Order: sequence, then structure tokens, then C-alpha cells
Amino acid sequence: MENGTVDTAKDSKKGLLSNVTHEKIRLALKQGRKMIKQVLKNPMGLIGVCILVFFAFIAVFGPYLAPYTVNPEGVGQFDDLMPQSEEHIMGTDSFGFDIFSQLLYGARTSIIVGIFSAMIASILGAMIGLYSGYAGGWKDEVIMRLNDIVLSIPWLVLMIIIAAFLGEISLISIILIIGLTGWSGTARLVRSQVLSIKERQYIERARAIGSGDMHIIRRHILPNSFPLVFANTILTVAISILSEATLSFLGMRPIGVVTWGTMLSHAFSQGAFHIGLHYWIIMPGLCIVFVVLGFTLLGYALDEVMNPKLRKR
Repeated sequence: MENGTVDTAKDSKKGLLSNVTHEKIRLALKQGRKMIKQVLKNPMGLIGVCILVFFAFIAVFGPYLAPYTVNPEGVGQFDDLMPQSEEHIMGTDSFGFDIFSQLLYGARTSIIVGIFSAMIASILGAMIGLYSGYAGGWKDEVIMRLNDIVLSIPWLVLMIIIAAFLGEISLISIILIIGLTGWSGTARLVRSQVLSIKERQYIERARAIGSGDMHIIRRHILPNSFPLVFANTILTVAISILSEATLSFLGMRPIGVVTWGTMLSHAFSQGAFHIGLHYWIIMPGLCIVFVVLGFTLLGYALDEVMNPKLRKR
């Protein structure tokens, strides 16, 4: 009889936990749908989403839509530096690859570099800013002074030094170089947000009833800081794509892959304008500009949606 009562209590507890979980998921989905509607009502957000959906389609299906295969580690199928024609609407590059096919292949790699670099920078910056802001005192002072030193070094110079030290750069290397050098701005942003949040009344109430630091961080600090981190990550993607293009243009390009930055680098070194292959340098540049514009517009729109103070201005 007692075992039956215990089993019934356990089953009811499991059912209660399940219902609570389902309710949290339902509320999260509801908030997500509401945020998407607000972003799409924002003119900047709508334009940014349209641009990014277009390039996301190219990134996913580009290699399948490309008229010719591109293997940077292999040998091109065609003659070098062929002019525009019906078979090659943008011509061929100095390695004998179709430029239009390269453009479609490069979309996936460039966007992957931007997204993963931004994620690394945002996660690292958020962790450092969260710890610094919540710990306070001498720990906060030491971390922020180190952060100031990193901020005082120009980001591009720091990336060039690390890339030059590595020598041969792979796709993973370029992602790590950009991600591990771009966290300092996010750290300062998150730290200022945490300093504001931890002084609010509900944090004091949580401490008063005996909640531990990890519980407060997990239940109160992180959820209230996440919107800021998320919006900042979207903006960081744009900066990361530009950083990869800049490094590639300067000759520190990842080997074995095609990106819009590597296309620009090769086009400039071969004098694309002088030999009549204008699309070789114009199209990758335009793609970078529009993708960066899309992420920037979406980031500003998310910032307005998630930050009520901006909407009131």
C-alpha cells in the first residue's frame, strides 16, 4: 500500500514537472513569435531579414546551383583568365575556375566564418563580462584593466600579428583568430549590464531567501542579459565577415577553401580591372557589403525590440 502511494506521488511529481516544462516551452515560443513579428514590423529588421534569407538560400544551395564544381586544392577545368561568355558569365580566374561558381561556393564559407567567429567572441566576452560584473571588487578591477589593454590594441593589428605568427591558416584557424580577438567589446557591454541588474530589488530578495550565486546568475542575471548579448552577436557577425575579407585581402587567407575575401585577394593581385574581369572583384565586394548590411540592420532592429528604452526615444 505504501509502495503504491509512493509510486503515485512520484508519477504526479513527474507529471507536474512535465507540465511546468511544457508551459515554459510554450511561453518561450510565444515570446519568440512576438519578437519575430516586432522585428518584421521594423523597417530595418524587415530589410535585414530579406537580405539574409536570400544569402542564406545561396549559402545552403549555392554549391548545387553552381554551373561548375570548385575545388581550391585541385586544378581548374578551364583556361586561365577567360573573359565573360555564355559558358562563363563572369569569366574564369587565374586558376581556371569559373568565377560565378566560386561566388556561390564562397557564400557558405564566408557566412560560416562570420557566424562561428561571432559566437566564440560573444560567448567568451559574455562569460568574462558576467564574472567581472557579478564578482565586483578587486577582481572586477583587474579583469577590466586587462580588458582595457586588449581594447587599446587595434583589432586588425592584433589579428594580423596572430595570423602572421601562425603562417599557414586553415578555416578553423581564421575562425579562432577572429573569435578570440573580438571578445573585449562584448565583455565590457555585458559587465555594465550585470552591474545594473545585480542591484535590482528582486536580486536582493533572492539573496535574502538564501539563493546561491549560481542560482541567481542562472535564473536572474543570464536571462536579463541574454537579449543584449544576442543583439550584439548579430552585429558581431557583420564585423567578423569584414575581418575575414580584410585578412584575406592582405594575403592571410585560409587555405583549401573559397571565400569572398579570397576571391577579392586573388582578383586584386591579378589586376582584375585592368584585364577586363570586372565581375571578379565587383561581385564578391557587393556580396560582402550586402551581407554585412543585412546583419547590421537586423542587429539594430533586435536591439530596438529587446531594449524598451530605445523604443521610447
